[in-house]
Amino acid sequence: MSHRERPSAPGNWSGKWALITGASAGIGVALAEELAAGGAKLALTARRKDRLDELAHRLSAIYKIATEVFPADLADSNAPEKIFAFTKEKGIEVDLLINNAGFGQYGELHTVETQRLLDMVQVNCHAVVHLTRLYLPEMITRRRGDILILASTASFQAVPYISTYAATKAFDLLFAEGLAEEMKPYGIRVCALCPGSTESEFHTVSGQEKFVRRAETAGKVAHTGLKALAAGKSYVISGLGNYLGAHGERLVPRRFVTKIAGNMFKPEKK
Repeated sequence: MSHRERPSAPGNWSGKWALITGASAGIGVALAEELAAGGAKLALTARRKDRLDELAHRLSAIYKIATEVFPADLADSNAPEKIFAFTKEKGIEVDLLINNAGFGQYGELHTVETQRLLDMVQVNCHAVVHLTRLYLPEMITRRRGDILILASTASFQAVPYISTYAATKAFDLLFAEGLAEEMKPYGIRVCALCPGSTESEFHTVSGQEKFVRRAETAGKVAHTGLKALAAGKSYVISGLGNYLGAHGERLVPRRFVTKIAGNMFKPEKK
């Protein structure tokens, strides 16, 4: 899809600053592209500065928007404070916070490097709470602001062999849903975006390539999330099949669902 054919962002973020974490690949890039098409100004953060610079230059050239780049690794517990300090120094008033950064790791828990698991909790949970807590007070003062949190279809059940990842995404979903209700009196919208398999680097990085089925494009997932946030929804599942699957699980015992998931993800014996 060319930039001229891409649907513009459904929310009223034109001329406002959006901060996107994990903006160097996949859904993060798609969110940046759609928001830029809608006239939003972008503060982009991720680990890879070269990718951030390329994206920022491309989007500012095409859409004539302001962009700022701040490389940071959210596995570092100090990164949220550094990102916040950067936006304050630049005079950036963040109206849309997108907690997109996250990663998973496939394998039996005892075979995965300990630090990899702890970093996953740090990035997927700790950084989400920390960044949200940093930017929320100013949104409350303005009685205006939006927060999009990337959860997953894995948020709805335990998933053996990606147990830590599924647990972190369950945290993200419940955090977003609870916060959405808290923030209603202040006019602040909060939404959890729950994609299934998506065309991105995620599955390669996490070692799950062989489990990818009917992957949606990152652009479709991004559009679904921004549309749901603009509509005031507290969560959205991208894709009809994913929606039916996530809610269909409620009709059977949890242990049965976990067993089925375990059979699907069980490593092949060598």
